[in-house]
Amino acid sequence: MKRLISAFLFLATIVGVSAQENNDVKTLFGGNKDQSNGGYGAIMVGYSQIWDKDAILIGARGGWIINHNFALGMGGYGFMTDPQTDPYIQDAITGQNTKYQITGGYGGLLFEPIVGAKMPVHLSFPILIGAGGIAYTKHWENTDWDNPDYDYQNTYEDSDAFFVLEPGVELEFNMLKFFRIALSASYRYTSNINLSYKDMRDPKPDPNIIGTQDMLRGMNYGIALKFGKF
Repeated sequence: MKRLISAFLFLATIVGVSAQENNDVKTLFGGNKDQSNGGYGAIMVGYSQIWDKDAILIGARGGWIINHNFALGMGGYGFMTDPQTDPYIQDAITGQNTKYQITGGYGGLLFEPIVGAKMPVHLSFPILIGAGGIAYTKHWENTDWDNPDYDYQNTYEDSDAFFVLEPGVELEFNMLKFFRIALSASYRYTSNINLSYKDMRDPKPDPNIIGTQDMLRGMNYGIALKFGKF
């Protein structure tokens, strides 16, 4: 009987150790992690096109990770397009065309299923649902700061608010127990954007509309650096 009990305890120990090893999160540079809940914070940099202009997005997000497989949290981006000359707006003092750019941001709730989180390379599927704001803003770098007659109040043409839904996919690399790198691709869907010229100095053949109603809809590509207890 003692031998039978000893054999049973030995087998139970082996099974327990094996189960523990199977539940460990594997990383590219070693280290294990027991199964548990946790959380993370991330900084993100992305590229997109807004109104056919190159745009940079900088953001952050954070979430509570449930059993390695699902994260719930919040996140958001700020965005800015490459400044370009607008042929329909002239500087009030110099009379020359002024550079403008699209600026704004958005954020909201984050839902992130994670597939194969214990593997060194795996996938996650973040979904962002929220709202944001957009503005058509003067690029101040080319203004005449030394001219006392300059109209400093005329900083933007128009702004608008919008709803956003952005599902995506990320390829994650477990670099260390507390650090992951993710390559991401997402599609940004927004409600209609309505911007109008308020200070148009040159005639425009079309109605005084800035851009298009779907100017914010499109792909977003980026990289995220994640730190936390995964």
